[in-house]
Amino acid sequence: MAAAVEDELFSERFLVRRPLLQAIAGNGDAKVAPPVLLIDEVDRADDEFEAFLLEILSDYAVTVPELGTFRADTPPVVVLTSNRTRDVHDALKRRCLYHWVEHPDFEREVAIVRLRAPEVGERLARQVAAAVQAMRAMGLYKPPGVAETIDWAQALAALGRTDLDESTIEVTLGTVLKYREDAERVGAGGLGPLVAEAVARGV
Repeated sequence: MAAAVEDELFSERFLVRRPLLQAIAGNGDAKVAPPVLLIDEVDRADDEFEAFLLEILSDYAVTVPELGTFRADTPPVVVLTSNRTRDVHDALKRRCLYHWVEHPDFEREVAIVRLRAPEVGERLARQVAAAVQAMRAMGLYKPPGVAETIDWAQALAALGRTDLDESTIEVTLGTVLKYREDAERVGAGGLGPLVAEAVARGV
């Protein structure tokens, strides 16, 4: 009786299919386009998860000890992203094709800010994007990404600002720069030139 109950519990009926298993198991229809599996910031995962990924990327299979191995009829398209906070294992690297994504150019970054933060005016969006791009050229420890550009623009809009000025940058710099050393480097160069460049490109 106990064995029967245990067999019932360890059945697919009680299996919760998380994204990894969903991507492998699919729907069994070969005519449907393969699923796309996105694993964001894989460099933040632990060694055990990397080892688990190796099975998926090598055999396109997931093993559930109580149920067996699920294999993909149609291998998923797997996209891994990394910010290089640490190196991933060589075995995982060998199974990947690499593409380095640069920061967007000025006009594209402005368009992204306007799309993601529609409450931010065009002029302010252009000034913020220009200021962020200038900061990226300063050799900072952690140059701001597009997410920081959006956060900064939203913070400024929430404060009712429509233009950048030195005092505004000084009190909101922590929105876009996450390290004290970076903020000190930007401040040491003087905020005046940063504002001038931002205003000139924001026209």
